[in-house]
Amino acid sequence: MFTLAHLSDVHIGPLPRAESWRDYWGKRALGKINWHRRRRFLHDPAIAMAMVADIKAHSPDHVAVTGDLINIALRQEFVEAAHWLKAFGPPDWITLVPGNHDAYRPFPWDQGAGLWADYMKGDIRLARSGEAAEPAFPFVRQRRNIALIGLSTAVPTSLFRAGGRLGADQLDRLGGLLHDLHQRGFYRIVLIHHPPIPGLTSRRRALDDDAKLKQVLEANGADLVLYGHNHRHGRMALPTRSGPAHIIGVPSATSPAGSHYDPAAWYLYKIRRLDGAWTTQVTIRNWDGVKGAFVAQTAFTL
Repeated sequence: MFTLAHLSDVHIGPLPRAESWRDYWGKRALGKINWHRRRRFLHDPAIAMAMVADIKAHSPDHVAVTGDLINIALRQEFVEAAHWLKAFGPPDWITLVPGNHDAYRPFPWDQGAGLWADYMKGDIRLARSGEAAEPAFPFVRQRRNIALIGLSTAVPTSLFRAGGRLGADQLDRLGGLLHDLHQRGFYRIVLIHHPPIPGLTSRRRALDDDAKLKQVLEANGADLVLYGHNHRHGRMALPTRSGPAHIIGVPSATSPAGSHYDPAAWYLYKIRRLDGAWTTQVTIRNWDGVKGAFVAQTAFTL
């Protein structure tokens, strides 16, 4: 049996002090105003601390984090997120893919998300992966007979958009990867920040190329597709040529009870192969604001 914990949208706060007023030029100015007026009440760092402790208490084999560690992509936010990841666990235990807030504004790689690069590197050698300074997406990590496939939808967007984009190269490579991994008998878990198919969020917040991603999934299959972004629970099955692809989203890891969004939650997957077929048991551990702890409230089998 292989166990996987999934969480997303930590939005580490509070916002650190900027180095210069120039840091708030453009979209960051709106993001700062939004944080102080609204978002700081929607993200409680203490809940993320409790979630990390709860995950560690369950000792999963691996942890998946699907983006939005930070808020408006200030230099110090990247540094603080690097410290947060290191305190959570080592890169071989945690796989990360970036979200739109991690690319809120263009930022030098080596001073920004590059500080998290060890959490976004594959260990299955892929064509054209090379030894580039920035990790190639998609990347693949193998954990026994489980393949974790990391995608990046993190691109800077215009002032009032929160969408993302995969691009033709990622989509082309993803199809071949999914087909090859299926032929080799792997259980395939796709990690992505944005909802992967049309209709799961508004167009303002959606992937530019979600319809193309849907076609890739339908043609090549996947066992699980895990996402965040919506700050809500999400669950559906997409029919594909190799059986249903279970598409599951989680709320923000810092969302308190009683807010506009679903309370914080993380999902625990127990994956095993029985009589030649995969079976997956899922437990949802939700934040209980009264108890001040995460409790198991829902369980189902895929």
